[in-house]
Amino acid sequence: MKNIALILSYDGTKYHGWQTQTNAISIQQTLTDAINKLLKCNTYVSGVGRTDAGVHARKYVANFKAQTTIPTERLPLALNTLLPDDITVFFAKEVDENFDSRFCCIKKEYAYYIYSSDINEPFLLNRAYRTTYKLDIDKMKQASRFFVGSHDFSAFRAVGTPTRSAIRNIYSCDVDYLTDFNFSFSFKNQGIIRIRVCGDGFLYNMVRIIAGTIMYVGNGKIEPYEIEHILKLKNRSNAGPTLPPYGLYMNRLWYKELSDFCLEL
Repeated sequence: MKNIALILSYDGTKYHGWQTQTNAISIQQTLTDAINKLLKCNTYVSGVGRTDAGVHARKYVANFKAQTTIPTERLPLALNTLLPDDITVFFAKEVDENFDSRFCCIKKEYAYYIYSSDINEPFLLNRAYRTTYKLDIDKMKQASRFFVGSHDFSAFRAVGTPTRSAIRNIYSCDVDYLTDFNFSFSFKNQGIIRIRVCGDGFLYNMVRIIAGTIMYVGNGKIEPYEIEHILKLKNRSNAGPTLPPYGLYMNRLWYKELSDFCLEL
């Protein structure tokens, strides 16, 4: 029995998130079906995290256990013939039997993409969030620094989310401006603001609420220094909106077992 780790990317637009659902299509079930069909087995596929419906993954790690005579390096090509075009496996490696993609992940980074425009950019449909407000990226950068460290993120999770503790460690929170997305005339001379949050774990909707709060700073609804106060109050109503899922990407992952493969973007 082999334990095989897969690295994949997917466009989450058509899926009801990673986790298998009884009445909706999911990334996990689609990948599981492809593996079972290829290897003629009935395996369970474990994933690094439960991305929500509509959320994308630039890099995602999953693992499964099965008997196979197919060389591990050939598995991506074989699986991709059975997967839809919006899910691609591009790396496979046999790992220790105790390896689990969820519990062996050291840290993970999400990225959220926002652009400011009065006109909708069709090539960014389901890829980035559009706001009509002008955004002050310098203030957004100032605000992002308050999230770094160990904090109680009760104000930055969905209301009613059951969890033992709302304390999470954020290693970095950065805001930068990308200018290489000039698809059409309507988006000419503009760019996309990217918010990246790296931590040891995240609460439900936490990154989308952080992104919404930083966006509120950018459009002048709150000041950067108010982030510290919002964290201390621990009240969801004081933070910004939960931005839509389609602007969110699982972006980077860190594993000791997969250190020979670049997981950074």
